[in-house]
Amino acid sequence: MMLSLAAFTARGCELAAKIAAVFPGSSVWAPEKLGSDALPLPDLHAWTGERFAGGGALVFVGAAGIAVRAVAPFVKDKFTDPAVLSVDEAGRYVIPLLSGHVGGANALARRIAEVTGGEAAISTATDVSGLFAVDVWAAEQELAICGREAAKHISAALLRGEKVGFCSDFPAEGPLPEGVLEVSAAQSVSDPSVTEASAAHGEGGEHLRPELGVRVTLDEEASAFAETLRLIPKVVTVGVGCRRGISEEEIRAVVLNVLHEHHISPKAVCRLATIDVKKDEAGLLAFAERMGWPICFFTAEELSAVPGEFAASAFVKDTVGVDNVCERAAVFSGGKLLIKKQAGGGVTVAASASPYAVYFKEETAWREN
Repeated sequence: MMLSLAAFTARGCELAAKIAAVFPGSSVWAPEKLGSDALPLPDLHAWTGERFAGGGALVFVGAAGIAVRAVAPFVKDKFTDPAVLSVDEAGRYVIPLLSGHVGGANALARRIAEVTGGEAAISTATDVSGLFAVDVWAAEQELAICGREAAKHISAALLRGEKVGFCSDFPAEGPLPEGVLEVSAAQSVSDPSVTEASAAHGEGGEHLRPELGVRVTLDEEASAFAETLRLIPKVVTVGVGCRRGISEEEIRAVVLNVLHEHHISPKAVCRLATIDVKKDEAGLLAFAERMGWPICFFTAEELSAVPGEFAASAFVKDTVGVDNVCERAAVFSGGKLLIKKQAGGGVTVAASASPYAVYFKEETAWREN
């Protein structure tokens, strides 16, 4: 992770430089009057605001009060705020102040403490109790969180010693954490019983189905419990073909409608894919930028070589040199075809998904963290 470190004394600058050296791309900032090699820090408020919006973690080397006052005007949400940490000048204590879980501040505090020879002062309840932290796990698995309140409720339930459920539309490897019960995604929400663990996890027995639980799925409306936290993996590639001169709005309407009809969340999309003759298609480029999806371009020769059976069009082949763009592009860059060619409004859409599995580490690892 790239760090932006602010220091306020000569001793603080030395420690900040030591920390920055371990994290490639990191930078140290300090008041010019110190005469250090750090970048100039004329206005702490402005500096903090820029770093809040720019990504990466903020590390304040000095009194924790300085950090608290600096970030206070910019704090918004635990799911979007960057990791913010305070380190005393001696490096004895590394304190994660914001985004301990989702932003990775807790893990970063432990890493910085290794550098300084100090101690990470972790205060988040699940960490202190050695319990499964679903938001940390989701970030490690690169899963988008759909349902912030449900995430909070799951942590609270585990802290109360209650059971929470887990089901996944994808393979799950490793032992489930303490307090988490596996439920088949095929079971209805009204099914009152659940096996505590599948044969793969080596336990049996009947238990009441938890009211609260997690589902790993591509469908952000899929349910499995009375209250369900949906975690969405970014594994879907959307292949797109379109007529020349089509608008961003027209493309967006068709693509999002196709995804909705097939119960695939836009949060699951990791890229768009199409033929290289569309590199200058303004509407398509604007759509990709608006959605925050990278777009991959392939030649007609590359797409023609993709093995499989695809919906062929003589008109498309005469126009761009390959009989199908959307399906071939989706499979070439993404994997197994999920949605076959859908056409409408001058747009063709297909989607594929890359192989994916979630992984649980050993229970002892949660307690060590």
